[in-house]
Amino acid sequence: MLEELKNKKVLILGFEREGMDNFLFLRKLFPKKVLGIADKSEEIKKPDKNVRLYLGKNYLKAIRDYDVVLKSPGIPFKILPRTVLGKITTQTEIFFENCPGKIVGITGTKGKSTTTSLIYKILKRGGIKVHLVGNIGKPVSNLLFSATPNDVYIYELSSHQLYNLKKSPHIAVFLNIYQEHLDYYRNFNEYVRAKANITRYQNENDYLVYNSQDKIVREIAKKSKAKKIPIPANYEFLIHPVRKSSISNGAGIRIPLVGKFNLKNIMAAVAVGKIFGLPSLKIAKTIENFKPLPHRLEYIGTYKGIKFYNDSLSTIPETTIAALDGLGNNVETIFLGGFDRGISFKNLAKRILKSKIKNLILFPTTGEGIWREIVSLKRKNKFRAFLVQNMKDAVKLAYQYTRKGKICLLSCASTSFSIFRNYKEKGNLFKKYVKKFAKG
Repeated sequence: MLEELKNKKVLILGFEREGMDNFLFLRKLFPKKVLGIADKSEEIKKPDKNVRLYLGKNYLKAIRDYDVVLKSPGIPFKILPRTVLGKITTQTEIFFENCPGKIVGITGTKGKSTTTSLIYKILKRGGIKVHLVGNIGKPVSNLLFSATPNDVYIYELSSHQLYNLKKSPHIAVFLNIYQEHLDYYRNFNEYVRAKANITRYQNENDYLVYNSQDKIVREIAKKSKAKKIPIPANYEFLIHPVRKSSISNGAGIRIPLVGKFNLKNIMAAVAVGKIFGLPSLKIAKTIENFKPLPHRLEYIGTYKGIKFYNDSLSTIPETTIAALDGLGNNVETIFLGGFDRGISFKNLAKRILKSKIKNLILFPTTGEGIWREIVSLKRKNKFRAFLVQNMKDAVKLAYQYTRKGKICLLSCASTSFSIFRNYKEKGNLFKKYVKKFAKG
C-alpha cells in the first residue's frame, strides 16, 4: 500500500493531532511530494512549500481532486459522499496493512483505555517487546519505520478507527457496546458494524477475548472464526487470580480499580497475558501495582470530610450507573448533564431513585432532560436539584450540601461539549475547585 502512494495524489483530511502525524509520516516517505491538506479551520498554515491547502466550510470539495484521502478519526464518514468512500484510508488502516509485528486491539464503548493500559503493563512486565499505541500511546505511523516481527503493539481502537478496516488484530479484546456516538454515525447499527471489524477478519489462528454478558458482543463473537475466550469465564486462570482476589499459590491480591465493571476489564487483560504464556504471579503483581487512569472514577481525595470522585470520562448513562454501583450508597451528591446526543436517560433516572443521592447538580443541556425523567417518575421531592452554568458554582454547591462522610461524584452521563472543551477540561476544573474551596 505504501508503494502505491508514491504515484498517487494524496490528500490529508483533517489537520489536528493525527493529521499532523500523517503529514510527518508522508513527508518522511516522500520528502518532495506535493501533498494536499483539507480542514474546516481557516487558521492552518502551510507546514512546508510542497503543500496545497483547502480550508474553510468547503474543504470537503478537495476530495474529488485526489486519488487517496488519508482521513483523521474526528471527521465522520457520514458527511462524506458515498461516491468517494473507495479512496478513503486512515492511519490505522495503513498500520494494519503494513505492520510486521503482532497487534493486540482493544475496543468497547467504555473501558478501552484502562484495559489497554493494563495489558501493556502486564506484557511489559513479562519481558515482551511491547508498544502502547493509538489514542493513549504513540502515533502508529512513524513506528512502521522501525517495526519488526518481534514487536507487539497494544492498540486502543475506537469505532472511528475500526470503521473501514479490512484486517483485524491477531488478538482482539471486545469489552462492550452501548449507545454512543449517535451524532457521528447515521444510526446505531452503523456504529455496531464498525465495532465488529475488530474480529470480522480474524482467522482460526487469532484470538477473541470478549464480554459474554453483553448481548451484542456475544452475537458478534458467534460469527468470529478466532479462538474465543469469553469473559467472565470458568477458566481457572481467569477466575482464580482475579474474581476471588487470589493467585494460584493462595496469596491475596489487591484490586486497585473501583467497581464490578472493572473486574471484566481486568479479566480481559489477564486473558491476554495468559495467551502470551505469562505466569499468574507476574500478572497479579502488575494488577496490584496498576494505577487508575485520570478521569476514570478517579479518587481525588477527602476534603472537609467529603470524598470526591472524578469520573468525567463517563459520557453515557450506563457508565454513570456503573459508577454508582461501584461506589455504593454513600454517594450523596452527583454532577450530571452535558451535550445532548439523543440518548435516553430513563434507566439512569430509575437508578438514581434507588440510590441515597440527595443533591443533583445539573449542567445544560441534558441536565434538564435527566431532571424531567426523574419528575416523570413522580419522585422529585426526594432531591435538591440545581442547574449550573460552570464548574465553580457546581463545586460550591457540592461543599454546601454534601455531608461529612459522604461522596460527591462527577459522572455526567453526557459528553462535555455544552460547556467544556472536553472531558479532560471538565475533570481538571472539578479537581481544581475541589482543592481550592477546601482551603476556604
